[in-house]
Amino acid sequence: MPFLFAPAVLLAFAGAAVHAEPPAGTQAPAATPALPTPQPVAKPAPAIPVPGASAGPTPPAPAIDAKSWVLMDYASGQVLAESNMDQRVAPASITKVMTSYVVSAEIAHGKIHLEDPVFISERAWRSGGAGTDGSTSFLQLNSKVALKDLLYGMIIQSGNDAAIALAEHTAGSEETFAQLMNQYAAKIGMTGTHYVDASGLPNPDHYTTAHDVALLSRALIHDFPEEYKIYAIKDFEWNGIKQHNRNTLLWRDETVDGIKTGHTSEAGYCLATSAKRGDQRLIAVVMGAPSEKQRADDNQELLNYGFRFFETKKLYAANAPLATPELWKGAVANLPLGISEDVLVTFPRGRYTDLKASLEMPARLVAPIGKGQQVGTLKVQLDDKMLVQRPLIALDQGAEGGFFKRLSDGAWMWFKGDAGANVSSAAPKGD
Repeated sequence: MPFLFAPAVLLAFAGAAVHAEPPAGTQAPAATPALPTPQPVAKPAPAIPVPGASAGPTPPAPAIDAKSWVLMDYASGQVLAESNMDQRVAPASITKVMTSYVVSAEIAHGKIHLEDPVFISERAWRSGGAGTDGSTSFLQLNSKVALKDLLYGMIIQSGNDAAIALAEHTAGSEETFAQLMNQYAAKIGMTGTHYVDASGLPNPDHYTTAHDVALLSRALIHDFPEEYKIYAIKDFEWNGIKQHNRNTLLWRDETVDGIKTGHTSEAGYCLATSAKRGDQRLIAVVMGAPSEKQRADDNQELLNYGFRFFETKKLYAANAPLATPELWKGAVANLPLGISEDVLVTFPRGRYTDLKASLEMPARLVAPIGKGQQVGTLKVQLDDKMLVQRPLIALDQGAEGGFFKRLSDGAWMWFKGDAGANVSSAAPKGD
């Protein structure tokens, strides 16, 4: 919106004359010309509101002492703040988030079941059991444990032995399970991640990014909400040994309900968390913090920052027409255009009215256009920052019209000439 400025006001200033009787015997001075009467000073025009000014400024994210980190809104998937979020890092036990995701997915597909008895192999016992210096569920060699108990032990106790046993039961071997992990990672969109084991033991070919961990966390919460509830449990007892969840924010912040810690000398102290306050859920990931306390403090600061300064709103509903442009040579006069999924946008609190939505599409739509075919792009911006881009699709079939319709429109198109490049028009914001 153009800014308007009040015109300058010229002010006239006048001094006041002081009159006194002249002393006796002296001649009065000549009369001075009359001074102009002071005029009222015009009041300045009211200031024109600056877009977003009522919301106040949004401060930068808190300083985080870690190799990489990211803060993401769960509903929209937008990154609110980050540092080195795509830098390759060692995931340590945060690996087990993907292990639980794969196990949950295979359960959903009916390939394995929560009641399955799982054999504890020598590899699981030797590589992740009580004889190691890593986290363990203290599983007994050659015993059988219900899959559900192993899932609890891996998530809550961070048991390496439980993770290996789950991998072997799910895929036959840990190596094959790692291939499953990578396939699921690709489906989620984790482009900077590669797994070679189920527990997160150090390996140069086993890596991820803070961004990918956030994407995985979002997928886990969305795809397997019942399994995700395990991540909020504070302790779990197995074989007479009770262990506490290492995510200390579960005790500090009642809105936190996950997700997972990790630590090795190479990875440093890592923590992925999620919290829900009201209708808003955020995901914070800190990788490579210098201490257990620091990783918790940093996650808490990021969550508090996001909830305080950002909000999420649905701008458009899926399959609702956003535009109905003319369809040339078509069986119908106009073709409704919209988006295939709800459009949610996260933005600084109080700046909803400053969002600018636009539709970019061809200047002329010509049949045939199939239902679901992309014909343009919906864009949502705030100031100079692009927040959202979504494909603009045909919501109905744009079939060709009859012979005379095509002939008539063809003649008019020839007469009008080239329609030109794509056009952009403002899109009405939804509720």
